[in-house]
Amino acid sequence: MTTLTDLHQSTRRRFAAANLETPDLDARLLLEHCTGTTRLDLIREPGRIATPAQAAELEKAVARRLAGEPVHRILGWREFYGLRLALSPDTLEPRPDTEALVDLVLPHARATAARKGTCSILDLGTGTGAIALAMLSALPQARALGVDISEGALATARVNAAANRLADRFETVLSDWFERISGRFDVILSNPPYITDGELAGLARDVTRFDPPRALSGGADGLDAYRTIASGAAPHLDPDGLIGVEIGSRQKEDVAAIFREAGFRPAGEAKDLGGRDRALLFTL
Repeated sequence: MTTLTDLHQSTRRRFAAANLETPDLDARLLLEHCTGTTRLDLIREPGRIATPAQAAELEKAVARRLAGEPVHRILGWREFYGLRLALSPDTLEPRPDTEALVDLVLPHARATAARKGTCSILDLGTGTGAIALAMLSALPQARALGVDISEGALATARVNAAANRLADRFETVLSDWFERISGRFDVILSNPPYITDGELAGLARDVTRFDPPRALSGGADGLDAYRTIASGAAPHLDPDGLIGVEIGSRQKEDVAAIFREAGFRPAGEAKDLGGRDRALLFTL
């Protein structure tokens, strides 16, 4: 008979031997997922016996992880800003670094909602809906429109809105950036693709094999999406509104120059938890 502790320890050893970055965390998350248990269960009942079906399910998950599939792709979800978000092949995994953009724009959005009684948000390249839904969860007066070029991504975003009880304030539209967008918004946000074509091949295999390429590639210099957003945003931004974008850690000056040339002024910036430049705000 095999206990939960046995399974956790053996899985952790296999992941460590494979030089995975977080073997203990990966092992725990997969164990909990495949056995329907929690971290507290492992602490309280380390001798609990795993069923043969649970052990077999874990073995399948371990094989997928050892083949390079990210843990959260195996789980099918990832947490972002306190929300549990389903993933799909059409979406990026939302990462903690992107929370810096949400934190940066929230004070402005709250002030707008206090002044107007509402706050309209446009999320370009919404993917899982992470940014828009995080804003809605923190700001009950807000409404958001999620835009993506992938219908599969929009379907995933709608599932996430419903699962987090935000569907009544979240809509989606299939559009290539601003192509099918009308009206003005208090806040325009985006985590656009910003990896240069030359850098794509050097990304970790769990990124290149499982994240959609068009959500990563920003063109030869990684700045194509910023040019598109900056050139098209003004007609869709309220005169007192803000536009916020996530950036690569070495792109601050280049992105600022693109928006400045399009008539925008800097309105704020933020670093991620690693101290790297990660988000910029602009206003007209």
